[in-house]
Amino acid sequence: MTTAPAPLPAASLLQLIWLASPALPVGGFSYSEGLEVAVERAGVATESAASDWLIDQLRLTQARADLAVLAQALAAWRRSDHATVRALNDWVLHTRESSEMRLQTEQMGRSLADWLRNQHADAPERLHDVAVLAALPPTYPVSFALAAASTEADARDVLLAYAFGWAENLVQAALKAVPLGQSAGQRILARLAAAIPAAADHALALTDDQRQSFSPMLAILSAQHETQYSRLFRS
Repeated sequence: MTTAPAPLPAASLLQLIWLASPALPVGGFSYSEGLEVAVERAGVATESAASDWLIDQLRLTQARADLAVLAQALAAWRRSDHATVRALNDWVLHTRESSEMRLQTEQMGRSLADWLRNQHADAPERLHDVAVLAALPPTYPVSFALAAASTEADARDVLLAYAFGWAENLVQAALKAVPLGQSAGQRILARLAAAIPAAADHALALTDDQRQSFSPMLAILSAQHETQYSRLFRS
């Protein structure tokens, strides 16, 4: 007979919900991560196509790269292993394949670092880690890892929160860029929510050698977005 896992304390659960919220002032709503140009040039013009696009992005870019980095950075922050934090942050920067992708992770990382500085203004022990983060310069997965490190949540719960926050932002981008109605958006979000646990488990199982960020078509579309004639989003 297996023992049920202990429930996540309310304070930690609420902190994860807060971090996943689109209201978190990091600017995630302003990016489409290639979706906007995919609508124009790759045939993403229907609910089904947008849903498939986002599922592929969850499995091919999030699960293999950002979620894997997040899990490792979370553990590194919790054991004060700043050398590993820096190495992971450098990996994220080096694997961004267009200027827009790099600017996105840097902008969101800096914004979350600023938010953390304000949140922990009266906690000197936390401000030391925030200062280490701000000096990197920070990327978003590594910043999110620090934000979640003070909770009692395990790595899987943190990855679920991060991935759902990503999904909400990208579904909102699909509503505007395709465009789609709210009901279609909710159906896509439901499909993403069903796929997120497996993506998180995949990310947790990856070793350093298996972690990768190789999505050449996404990189091409991202580069094309830089000169797209009419744009709503920053990526």
